[in-house]
Amino acid sequence: MNAPPSFRDLIDALRCLPGVGPRSAQRMAFHLMQRDRNGAQRLASAMSNALMTLQHCERCNNFAEATVCSLCLAPRRNPSLLCVVETPSDLLMMEQAQCFDGLYFVLMGVLSPLDGIGPKDIHLERLIQRSCDGVVEEVLLATNFTVEGEATAHYAGELLRSKGLRVTRIARGLPVGGELEHVDSGTLAQAVRSRRVV
Repeated sequence: MNAPPSFRDLIDALRCLPGVGPRSAQRMAFHLMQRDRNGAQRLASAMSNALMTLQHCERCNNFAEATVCSLCLAPRRNPSLLCVVETPSDLLMMEQAQCFDGLYFVLMGVLSPLDGIGPKDIHLERLIQRSCDGVVEEVLLATNFTVEGEATAHYAGELLRSKGLRVTRIARGLPVGGELEHVDSGTLAQAVRSRRVV
Protein backbone atom coordinates (compact mmCIF):
# COMPACT_ATOMS: atom_id res chain seq x y z
CA MET A 1 0.00 0.00 0.00
CA ASN A 2 1.39 3.37 -1.04
CA ALA A 3 0.29 5.39 1.97
CA PRO A 4 1.92 8.13 4.03
CA PRO A 5 4.26 6.78 6.72
CA SER A 6 2.07 8.16 9.52
CA PHE A 7 -0.93 6.23 8.17
CA ARG A 8 1.13 3.03 7.88
CA ASP A 9 2.29 3.58 11.48
CA LEU A 10 -1.35 3.90 12.57
CA ILE A 11 -2.23 0.61 10.86
CA ASP A 12 0.76 -1.13 12.45
CA ALA A 13 -0.18 0.28 15.87
CA LEU A 14 -3.76 -1.00 15.58
CA ARG A 15 -2.45 -4.49 14.79
CA CYS A 16 -1.21 -4.83 18.38
CA LEU A 17 -4.82 -5.37 19.46
CA PRO A 18 -5.87 -9.03 19.92
CA GLY A 19 -7.66 -10.47 16.93
CA VAL A 20 -6.83 -7.52 14.66
CA GLY A 21 -5.07 -8.49 11.46
CA PRO A 22 -3.75 -6.26 8.68
CA ARG A 23 -7.10 -5.83 6.90
CA SER A 24 -9.04 -5.08 10.10
CA ALA A 25 -6.38 -2.60 11.17
CA GLN A 26 -6.54 -0.91 7.77
CA ARG A 27 -10.35 -0.64 7.96
CA MET A 28 -10.14 0.84 11.47
CA ALA A 29 -7.51 3.35 10.40
CA PHE A 30 -9.56 4.44 7.37
CA HIS A 31 -12.68 4.75 9.52
CA LEU A 32 -10.95 6.87 12.15
CA MET A 33 -9.30 9.17 9.61
CA GLN A 34 -12.24 9.48 7.18
CA ARG A 35 -15.34 9.34 9.34
CA ASP A 36 -14.51 9.77 13.00
CA ARG A 37 -11.59 12.11 13.63
CA ASN A 38 -13.21 13.14 16.94
CA GLY A 39 -13.33 9.47 17.93
CA ALA A 40 -9.69 9.10 16.95
CA GLN A 41 -8.79 12.09 19.12
CA ARG A 42 -10.79 10.67 22.06
CA LEU A 43 -9.08 7.30 21.59
CA ALA A 44 -5.63 8.89 21.50
CA SER A 45 -6.40 11.04 24.54
CA ALA A 46 -7.87 8.15 26.55
CA MET A 47 -4.90 5.92 25.68
CA SER A 48 -2.42 8.62 26.68
CA ASN A 49 -4.31 9.30 29.93
CA ALA A 50 -4.48 5.59 30.81
CA LEU A 51 -0.74 5.16 30.17
CA MET A 52 0.00 8.13 32.42
CA THR A 53 -2.36 7.32 35.31
CA LEU A 54 -2.81 3.55 35.55
CA GLN A 55 -0.51 1.50 37.74
CA HIS A 56 -0.76 -1.80 39.57
CA CYS A 57 -2.47 -1.91 42.96
CA GLU A 58 0.18 -2.91 45.50
CA ARG A 59 -2.21 -5.36 47.17
CA CYS A 60 -4.09 -7.10 44.36
CA ASN A 61 -1.93 -6.27 41.31
CA ASN A 62 -5.00 -5.11 39.34
CA PHE A 63 -4.96 -1.83 37.42
CA ALA A 64 -5.60 1.20 39.62
CA GLU A 65 -5.12 4.94 39.69
CA ALA A 66 -3.94 4.88 43.30
CA THR A 67 -1.42 2.85 45.25
CA VAL A 68 -4.24 0.67 46.60
CA CYS A 69 -7.41 0.20 44.53
CA SER A 70 -10.94 0.89 45.77
CA LEU A 71 -11.83 -2.82 45.76
CA CYS A 72 -9.00 -3.62 48.19
CA LEU A 73 -10.14 -0.75 50.42
CA ALA A 74 -13.84 -1.71 50.37
CA PRO A 75 -14.90 -2.28 54.01
CA ARG A 76 -17.58 -4.88 53.21
CA ARG A 77 -15.20 -7.35 51.53
CA ASN A 78 -14.09 -10.46 53.45
CA PRO A 79 -10.30 -10.07 53.85
CA SER A 80 -9.84 -13.71 54.90
CA LEU A 81 -10.76 -14.91 51.37
CA LEU A 82 -8.41 -14.28 48.46
CA CYS A 83 -9.34 -15.20 44.89
CA VAL A 84 -6.51 -15.60 42.37
CA VAL A 85 -7.39 -14.81 38.74
CA GLU A 86 -5.31 -14.63 35.58
CA THR A 87 -6.36 -11.22 34.23
CA PRO A 88 -8.26 -8.05 35.15
CA SER A 89 -11.07 -9.18 32.83
CA ASP A 90 -11.41 -12.39 34.89
CA LEU A 91 -11.75 -10.26 38.04
CA LEU A 92 -14.43 -8.21 36.31
CA MET A 93 -16.37 -11.37 35.41
CA MET A 94 -16.21 -12.58 39.02
CA GLU A 95 -17.53 -9.24 40.21
CA GLN A 96 -20.32 -9.21 37.62
CA ALA A 97 -21.39 -12.69 38.76
CA GLN A 98 -21.64 -11.38 42.35
CA CYS A 99 -20.55 -14.77 43.64
CA PHE A 100 -17.48 -13.80 45.68
CA ASP A 101 -17.21 -11.31 48.53
CA GLY A 102 -13.50 -11.62 49.33
CA LEU A 103 -10.49 -9.88 47.86
CA TYR A 104 -8.46 -10.67 44.74
CA PHE A 105 -4.98 -11.11 43.36
CA VAL A 106 -4.44 -10.74 39.60
CA LEU A 107 -1.52 -12.74 38.20
CA MET A 108 -1.47 -10.86 34.87
CA GLY A 109 -0.83 -14.13 33.05
CA VAL A 110 -0.21 -17.85 33.45
CA LEU A 111 2.80 -20.11 33.50
CA SER A 112 3.79 -20.99 29.96
CA PRO A 113 7.33 -22.39 29.65
CA LEU A 114 7.01 -22.66 25.86
CA ASP A 115 6.42 -18.89 25.73
CA GLY A 116 9.16 -18.20 28.26
CA ILE A 117 6.73 -17.21 31.03
CA GLY A 118 7.86 -18.44 34.43
CA PRO A 119 6.82 -17.86 38.07
CA LYS A 120 8.54 -14.46 38.30
CA ASP A 121 6.70 -13.21 35.21
CA ILE A 122 3.28 -13.73 36.79
CA HIS A 123 4.03 -12.28 40.24
CA LEU A 124 3.84 -15.53 42.23
CA GLU A 125 6.23 -14.13 44.85
CA ARG A 126 3.86 -11.20 45.40
CA LEU A 127 0.94 -13.64 45.63
CA ILE A 128 2.72 -15.61 48.36
CA GLN A 129 3.52 -12.39 50.25
CA ARG A 130 -0.07 -11.19 49.93
CA SER A 131 -1.48 -14.56 51.02
CA CYS A 132 0.78 -14.79 54.08
CA ASP A 133 -0.31 -11.45 55.57
CA GLY A 134 -1.84 -13.17 58.62
CA VAL A 135 -5.39 -12.26 57.57
CA VAL A 136 -5.94 -14.52 54.54
CA GLU A 137 -7.26 -17.96 55.56
CA GLU A 138 -8.35 -19.38 52.19
CA VAL A 139 -7.01 -18.86 48.68
CA LEU A 140 -9.42 -19.69 45.84
CA LEU A 141 -7.60 -20.47 42.60
CA ALA A 142 -9.81 -19.26 39.73
CA THR A 143 -7.47 -19.69 36.78
CA ASN A 144 -8.92 -20.94 33.50
CA PHE A 145 -9.20 -24.64 32.71
CA THR A 146 -6.55 -24.51 29.99
CA VAL A 147 -3.29 -26.45 30.16
CA GLU A 148 -1.49 -23.26 31.27
CA GLY A 149 -4.23 -22.32 33.75
CA GLU A 150 -4.20 -25.78 35.31
CA ALA A 151 -0.39 -25.77 35.56
CA THR A 152 -0.49 -22.34 37.17
CA ALA A 153 -3.15 -23.43 39.67
CA HIS A 154 -1.19 -26.57 40.54
CA TYR A 155 2.10 -24.70 41.00
CA ALA A 156 0.54 -21.86 43.02
CA GLY A 157 -1.49 -24.34 45.07
CA GLU A 158 1.62 -26.27 46.07
CA LEU A 159 3.39 -23.07 47.11
CA LEU A 160 0.42 -21.80 49.11
CA ARG A 161 -0.24 -25.14 50.84
CA SER A 162 3.40 -25.25 51.92
CA LYS A 163 2.73 -22.00 53.78
CA GLY A 164 -0.13 -23.60 55.71
CA LEU A 165 -2.95 -21.92 53.80
CA ARG A 166 -6.23 -23.53 52.82
CA VAL A 167 -6.29 -23.69 49.02
CA THR A 168 -9.43 -24.30 46.96
CA ARG A 169 -10.12 -24.42 43.22
CA ILE A 170 -13.19 -23.30 41.31
CA ALA A 171 -15.30 -26.24 40.15
CA ARG A 172 -15.82 -27.39 36.59
CA GLY A 173 -19.02 -28.75 35.20
CA LEU A 174 -22.16 -28.08 33.24
CA PRO A 175 -23.12 -24.53 32.38
CA VAL A 176 -26.32 -23.14 33.88
CA GLY A 177 -29.13 -24.02 31.50
CA GLY A 178 -26.94 -26.57 29.71
CA GLU A 179 -28.32 -29.86 28.43
CA LEU A 180 -26.43 -33.14 28.78
CA GLU A 181 -26.79 -34.08 25.11
CA HIS A 182 -24.95 -30.91 24.06
CA VAL A 183 -22.05 -31.11 26.53
CA ASP A 184 -18.65 -32.56 25.65
CA SER A 185 -17.64 -35.76 27.43
CA GLY A 186 -14.78 -34.12 29.37
CA THR A 187 -17.07 -31.51 30.89
CA LEU A 188 -19.69 -34.14 31.73
CA ALA A 189 -17.08 -36.39 33.36
CA GLN A 190 -15.78 -33.47 35.44
CA ALA A 191 -19.31 -32.58 36.52
CA VAL A 192 -19.87 -36.14 37.75
CA ARG A 193 -16.56 -36.16 39.61
CA SER A 194 -17.37 -32.79 41.23
CA ARG A 195 -20.85 -33.81 42.34
CA ARG A 196 -22.15 -32.65 45.70
CA VAL A 197 -24.80 -33.75 48.20
CA VAL A 198 -28.25 -32.18 47.77
